[in-house]
Amino acid sequence: MSQQILQVDQAMLETTLDRMVRRSVEETLNAMLDAEADEITGAARYERSGDRKAYRAGHYKRDLTVKAGKMSLKVPKLKGAV
Repeated sequence: MSQQILQVDQAMLETTLDRMVRRSVEETLNAMLDAEADEITGAARYERSGDRKAYRAGHYKRDLTVKAGKMSLKVPKLKGAV
């Protein structure tokens, strides 16, 4: 009387989890890069401040390959940062 009530497609589950982890890690790393740029420049993005130490000059993309797949990071470019 052992009936399977729930069937799980292991490959689909792993693919979905990898995609969710990759997206979450990518968003977290991009947020951390932005926060670090805010700290280095002394002002947030689009903020006007007399205490500004450097300026943002856009960003460039870097691809990072991890076990869960390929991520695309947006690395801020900074002008005047030491």
